[in-house]
Amino acid sequence: MFKNYLKTAIRSLLKQKVFSVINVIGLAIGISAAMVIYLIVSYDFSFNKLQADDERIYRVVSNFSYQGEDNYNSGVPVPLGPAVKAGVTGVDVVAPFYGYGYEGKITVDSANGTPKTIKKQQHIVVTDGSYFDLLNYKWLAGSQAQAFKAPNQVVLTAKQAKLYFPHLSYAAMMGKQVTYEDTLRTTVAGIVEDLQVKTDFVFHDFISLKTADTHKRMIEEYTNSNWGNTSSSNQLLIKVRKDASIALIKKQINALYEKNRDKKYSSSGQTHEFDLQPLNDIHFNSRYDAFDGRQANKTVLYSLLGVAAFLLALGCINFINLTTAQSVQRSKEIGVRKTIGGTRQQLIGQFLTETFVLTVIATLISALIAYYLLQLFGDFIPKEISYSMLFTREVFLFVFALIIVITLASGLYPAIMLSSFKPVHVLKGHEANGKTRGTYLRKTLTVTQFVIAQFFIMATLMVGSQISYVLSKDLGFSKDAILYISTPWKQSASNKKELLAKKIQALPQVKLVAVGGPAPSASGTWSSYMQYKDGKKETETEVFLKNGDENYIDVYQLRLLAGRKLEPRDSASKTFVINETYAHTLGFKDARKATGVMIDYNDKKVPVVGVVRDFYQKSLHTAIKPVAVILNNRMNYNNVHVALQPQQGKSWSKSIEQMQDIFKQLYPDEEFSYTFIDESVARFYKAEQDTAKLLNWATALSVLISCMGLLGLAIHSTNQRIKEIGVRKVLGASVTQIVTLLSADFVKLIVIAFIISLPLGWYAMHQWLQRFAYHTPISWWIFGGAILLTVSIALITMSMQTVKAALANPVKSLRSE
Repeated sequence: MFKNYLKTAIRSLLKQKVFSVINVIGLAIGISAAMVIYLIVSYDFSFNKLQADDERIYRVVSNFSYQGEDNYNSGVPVPLGPAVKAGVTGVDVVAPFYGYGYEGKITVDSANGTPKTIKKQQHIVVTDGSYFDLLNYKWLAGSQAQAFKAPNQVVLTAKQAKLYFPHLSYAAMMGKQVTYEDTLRTTVAGIVEDLQVKTDFVFHDFISLKTADTHKRMIEEYTNSNWGNTSSSNQLLIKVRKDASIALIKKQINALYEKNRDKKYSSSGQTHEFDLQPLNDIHFNSRYDAFDGRQANKTVLYSLLGVAAFLLALGCINFINLTTAQSVQRSKEIGVRKTIGGTRQQLIGQFLTETFVLTVIATLISALIAYYLLQLFGDFIPKEISYSMLFTREVFLFVFALIIVITLASGLYPAIMLSSFKPVHVLKGHEANGKTRGTYLRKTLTVTQFVIAQFFIMATLMVGSQISYVLSKDLGFSKDAILYISTPWKQSASNKKELLAKKIQALPQVKLVAVGGPAPSASGTWSSYMQYKDGKKETETEVFLKNGDENYIDVYQLRLLAGRKLEPRDSASKTFVINETYAHTLGFKDARKATGVMIDYNDKKVPVVGVVRDFYQKSLHTAIKPVAVILNNRMNYNNVHVALQPQQGKSWSKSIEQMQDIFKQLYPDEEFSYTFIDESVARFYKAEQDTAKLLNWATALSVLISCMGLLGLAIHSTNQRIKEIGVRKVLGASVTQIVTLLSADFVKLIVIAFIISLPLGWYAMHQWLQRFAYHTPISWWIFGGAILLTVSIALITMSMQTVKAALANPVKSLRSE
């Protein structure tokens, strides 16, 4: 039976080649998008599935609030871990660990006796055995009981161990030396298997916490009793008991903090509370850092699923529309089949088989399209996702289920409708007269297609407009032709960076050089609380600090509104240049009146010597905050900022090569790297740029699918009205009149779709723009552009058939009458 269905289906599809091609392409686009999106979504949602009871694992995180503004940190104060272990009930495991903030060279023993150097190794932590009580690593050499008992011991993952000692067995690696930053010499005390699941726990070097008892720098960082210092490097994981109350555990942790915290800020309006973040939330919650830096966004993932669903729906709508439109041509076939004994169930089976064959063909084509989609979005999707992942058992099961769903969604209604024709009526031609039963359905589905297409167009125009706005907006400082060079952090106390700056300043293509901290607009922040007393009241403010020497303001062309800039005679942290926002916060509407006032900072009175125009410290997602620019403290900051002369030919490239040579003379063992400020600013909006790229793709595909369906309906409509067109031409109708007649009904449907999509688009755009503290308005041209673009593309698409029909010789169409 199925063999006969298959033969008949293939004959029917070959007979209607144009409609079959339109259906196959529409479905192939939707299926390929679904395949790629399935890979992305399933990849991210499979993170951190570590063990059966991982729902009991939480990370303790910090939530801050000051003057109505919330801030979040994935770290905790150092003493919190031991305090939770000693004083909180309902917890089985307490596992503190600390990021070892060093990315310099690592020296290891080698087979030939010459130490081997490995550079730029991240994800090194300091911890104890409790970390391995929490996460079930498999031990390949050594044991958890012994590995963390003594100082200066390290446990390595298998992959990292093979990097350090490629020719040794795991047993032979035991006792080998690994030296960090030339000062911390450790012994390999254990090898563990890499976690075999996708996870954010990417650490590979585990230095014993006992080392902090002997290593000077680690004593200061990992064993202090300061409850007021919160760093994202200091992390705390816990595993709660099965019957434990999460609310009660949080209450106990916060009570510990209240008992031990510094009461200095008790009246400042600042609050600090701890929360418990579930393990499966770490990969998605951007409020708190993930360990490897990359996090997924559930809203984006769900949006991707929505895009896939929309594109699949558009392909299914095309199929339903074109199949029901052909009902008149197939009505006599159905009548004959029923007359010779065909049952309705057999007819439904026949039509579903045709849909199934089309869907399978579309799926095979979509596998090729998916390859190019993965290439196109290579910088958007996780690098671990590859084309080969399409040929896994899970994806095959997903695609098979998708084929069944699409077959039923696309083919079931047309099959039921076509099989319901009464043979007596269709053989007499009654069913072919007037409107078929699918007319209103086709109009509704066509409107739905263009609602989706116009929504995508509006969203694309809005996102593009906002990205253009943020990248072209005056940020309050110069970002063009400026780069910064990072010098080694471990040598920040030396005068080498001042010498580096001096030598770079001597290059002919360099305009000005400054030494300081981050650029005016940077992802990281440094802030402190400052007080100002005007004799009547005290104003305490969180102030963000920018650190630079006397050239810093000039390099970035910060506009001075009052007072003076920093000068070489100003000692570190003894004078401030503040921004307008801080001057206004202090109560000065006129910036000139803010100069000379004294600010309490670190128990010192510091004078304000100047006020600069506001500039954005971060992206436009964040409002401008109070800022103080202070003189560079060379002990802590290690960036050299370089303003270049206008480029002539390849002059910048030559100058950068010269800077690299100077850098290598001073830092022969370090890698030279530089960043242009305009590029770093653009990276603030990578998520929006990725969204724009996704929307451009989704918009193009949705418009393509919709217009292909429209073309199919236009072909059907003109074929049905071929004799009417001939009569009108004989009676004197012009080509323009006939084209207008054939296009008018479709244009009406597009206008109706626009009316429906307009409020939906406005609401979605309004919600998206709330992510920005500063944004472009929702302009009328976005909506006008959407309808104009849609109508234009639709008319061009339909004209391929309507103009052809209008130009046809009426004698040919009327001859058969």
